[in-house]
Amino acid sequence: EVQLVETGGGLVQPGGSLRLSCAASGFTFSISPMTWVRQAPGKGLEWVSGISSGGWDPYYTYYADSVKGRFTISRDNAKNTLYLQMNSLKPEDTAMYYCAADSRLSLSLEPDWYNYWGQGTQVTVSS
Repeated sequence: EVQLVETGGGLVQPGGSLRLSCAASGFTFSISPMTWVRQAPGKGLEWVSGISSGGWDPYYTYYADSVKGRFTISRDNAKNTLYLQMNSLKPEDTAMYYCAADSRLSLSLEPDWYNYWGQGTQVTVSS
């Protein structure tokens, strides 16, 4: 059974930082590109960032314009874990953050593309 478990969310002040983690199991993590997607209150899903699968050095990483330069995606294949380091957080970053993967081992900027999802972790940026 595929499982993706996100942790690390919380309440942070504007300008602060958080590091999200996503523990993966039930599939071969090292060969799977991975993605972060978020959903703000009352809004649709928004693709945030993606990272290529193992075998590349360095990994290829991709970011939405809204987070470029502030967020960093990374992975540890030995630990089957995906990360999202979020710096200089803004109130508009408030959302539920999900890690996601595709059983076809592909990356897409379309959130609906993915068929493996975690339960999400809430990030709230507020003073």
